[in-house]
Amino acid sequence: MGSDFAAIWERILQPDKPEKARAILDFKFSEADVDRMNELAAKAREGTLSVAEAEELDNYEQIGIMLSILQSKARMALKQKIPAA
Repeated sequence: MGSDFAAIWERILQPDKPEKARAILDFKFSEADVDRMNELAAKAREGTLSVAEAEELDNYEQIGIMLSILQSKARMALKQKIPAA
């Protein structure tokens, strides 16, 4: 049993269960978070990020990666549950 963040979240959220998989596919960043990520990305391109802002941007990136992984697993689980036509 893995103990990295992805493995722990996968065990908590259980993306292989259809009802949970559908819920995971609805997860997304809020408009305010998207605006903040764009602001931080612009500052990163300009080279003006503070250390705290760099950490904040890194957190957004890590969460985005995790969300992508979980949503991919959820989509795969739902495809496997749909009977072939």
